[in-house]
Formats: sequence, structure tokens, C-alpha cells
Amino acid sequence: MIAGFPLWAYGAAIVAGYFLGSIPFGLLLTRLAGAGDIRAIGSGNIGATNVLRTGRKGLAFCTLILDGSKGAAAVLLVNALIGADASALALIAGGAAVLGHNFPIWLRFKGGKGVATTLGLMIAAAPVVGVMACLTWFAIAVIFRLSSLAALVALALAPIYALAMGRVDEAIAFAGLSLLGWVRHATNLRRLLKGEEPRIGAKSGGTPSDPTA
Repeated sequence: MIAGFPLWAYGAAIVAGYFLGSIPFGLLLTRLAGAGDIRAIGSGNIGATNVLRTGRKGLAFCTLILDGSKGAAAVLLVNALIGADASALALIAGGAAVLGHNFPIWLRFKGGKGVATTLGLMIAAAPVVGVMACLTWFAIAVIFRLSSLAALVALALAPIYALAMGRVDEAIAFAGLSLLGWVRHATNLRRLLKGEEPRIGAKSGGTPSDPTA
């Protein structure tokens, strides 16, 4: 027993969260829409930012919402099945969903960056904090038109928002997810420092030079 729950409950939350998060909506939607394999263009990422590089704004928006819903659904399902006292278990399930998005077994563990899935988790686990993180992402994205910069700033500030609101457990969880997000954006960070990071909406074709970007 850990924090009132048997070990199998944590195992079930991790497995369910992972497989929910591993659904590659960006890849599925672009293929269904006849836009080809999203991994063969731009950065090779399966997330909404790279889907936007196809010029299909509707597909990018749907990818953003569906990727975000994976993190939110993992949290909400645990809360619905077990109750509000399962907040720690719900955070674990949501974190597993982020890992599933980043490292999906179906794609040889080459997935996305997990930003939308992480923001979805935050909205479900701590709605005010999640909304503040989303607004931070939006403000930075509008001002600088750099999705990676917006993600890095939003992820970095989310645990601070949570801590300021007295949500200690969420602050710790969000700090871990923030660290993961920054690690996943290492290549983007180097390009940002060099002034070479592509702007939001920039179309790109050909073979991706960085499959994890």
C-alpha cells in the first residue's frame, strides 16, 4: 500500500495512462486527411506545431485539442473512478500519458514533446493553474511567434503558479513535467539561442533533420 492505494492501482494508472497518451493523433489525422506521413516533413514531430506546417490549420487545431485531451482524460478518469482523494494517483496517470505521447510504443518510442498533453493534464488537475499556463503559452506565442519558446516559458512557470496557489503536490508534479519538457526541447533551445528556430506556421518539407524536434 502507498498513500492508501495498493500497488496494482498505481500500476494500472501508469499502464492505462501510458497507452492513452501513446495514441498518435497528429499522425492519424494527417493520414486520414490525405496529408501524408507527418513524420516526413518539417521537424518530423507528431504534434500540432508540425501538423500546422502542412498548411492545414484545422488538422493542427484538432491535433492540439486531442493531444491535450489525453492528459486531461487520464486525470479525470482516475478521479471519476476513485474520487477526489486520488489526486496523487491521477497525477501519476496524467504523467504516464505524457510519457506515452513522448515515447509511444507504436512509433518505436519516437513521439512528440508532450506540451499539449502536459497542459491538458494541468487543466484537469489544477484548472486555474492550467489556464494560467495556457494563457502564458498563448501570450508568448502571439508576441514572438515561437512555439518552443512559448512552451518552455509556460512549462517553467506552471509549477511556480501551482506553488503560489498552495498546490504543493501539483507543483512538484508540474516541476517534473517541466524538466522533461525542457529536456525534450534541447534542440529547440539551441536553435533559439542561435536565432534559427522556425516561426509558428512556417511550412517545411523534405526529410526532417531532427526527428525529435
